[in-house]
Amino acid sequence: MSAAIIITLCSLLLFAYLFDFTSAKTKIPSVILLLLLGWLVRQFSMVMKINIPSLSGLLPILGTIGLILIVLEGSLELELNRSKLSLVKKSVVVALVPMIVLALLMAWAFTYFGNSTFKDGITNALPLCVISSAIAIPSVKNLARQNKEFVIYESSLSDIFGVVLFNFFSFKSVFQMESIGMFILQILLIIVISFFSTVGLSLLLKKIEHPIKFAPIILLVILIYEVSKEYNLPALVFILLFGLFLGNLDELKRFSWINKLRPEILNKEVAKFKELIVEATFLIRSLFFLLFGYLIETAEILNTKTLVWAICIVAGIFVLRAILLKLSNLPLMPLLFIAPRGLITILLFFSISPIQSIPLVNRSLVVQVILLTALVMMYGLMKHKKEKPIKDQVEIKEILALE
Repeated sequence: MSAAIIITLCSLLLFAYLFDFTSAKTKIPSVILLLLLGWLVRQFSMVMKINIPSLSGLLPILGTIGLILIVLEGSLELELNRSKLSLVKKSVVVALVPMIVLALLMAWAFTYFGNSTFKDGITNALPLCVISSAIAIPSVKNLARQNKEFVIYESSLSDIFGVVLFNFFSFKSVFQMESIGMFILQILLIIVISFFSTVGLSLLLKKIEHPIKFAPIILLVILIYEVSKEYNLPALVFILLFGLFLGNLDELKRFSWINKLRPEILNKEVAKFKELIVEATFLIRSLFFLLFGYLIETAEILNTKTLVWAICIVAGIFVLRAILLKLSNLPLMPLLFIAPRGLITILLFFSISPIQSIPLVNRSLVVQVILLTALVMMYGLMKHKKEKPIKDQVEIKEILALE
């Protein structure tokens, strides 16, 4: 039995690698193929009457670890300098404004049609408003650098804003000035914790001479995240700041205390650390979506009662996105289509307490929204022509001008 499990897992993960490897050619996001593969495994096990114990308890664990690794991987890729300030501002606006507007509209609809309170409506709406960095970031690795950077910033910030707002609305029973003040204090506190934790972890990364040095760093990152989350702090802020710090040591050299960390030595360790994070992220992300696909029931996909709601929500997502991209002077193609829902949506949905849950927002609706947004993204990436880097575009324009 154990041999069969090992063979199955290895085979599925090799398929996941094949999907990831060929996604640049096929333009099909690997997450769609992973969900389909997981679903097919379930159908096969049912036909063959293979008794598999319940695996649903593993989903939140894999999801949490996957979210940490994905945001960390994305933040390690980002450049932190003044030239990126405009891009960051636009990312904040496009990530936050549609989320708030869509959450308010859905909360009103859930209150009107679902007989829920407005607070419960927002709590149930927010999971559906968050862009999944777990799907978005891997899907744009073949786009031009400026579009890829925007998606990394936007999807990572969307995860952070979504989690922060969800925690605020789900844990606060009454909204008063005191609760808003506490919320701001929590933000400031996690920034302070992030600063000291980041410096401490960087020192460990530089000083540890034992052959095993990256595993304890990753474990400490997960530990700090979970402890912060237990105290209702926006723990993803720490992950983002930690990744930005490690990935931009050269940009921070102007601060004298940074030189004490010996950036020229630390950069070599960061490069190795980054390679490990990329490999670990692939494994955890693949396992998560394979498991989620396995847990999807066919009836949830074909549920006509929630399909109309799902289509309306997806339409609202892309209409609001088009408006914000246009107002921010960002290209509609292919950015308009890259707004998938996924890992963070599932995690937040499972975090809704039974008292706050409403019948309209069920597993069927969540699954349908995730699949529809992933299909829209696949269509957009397939229709979009391969982009050339900005440098190449400038050189072409200069040649044409000379002619």
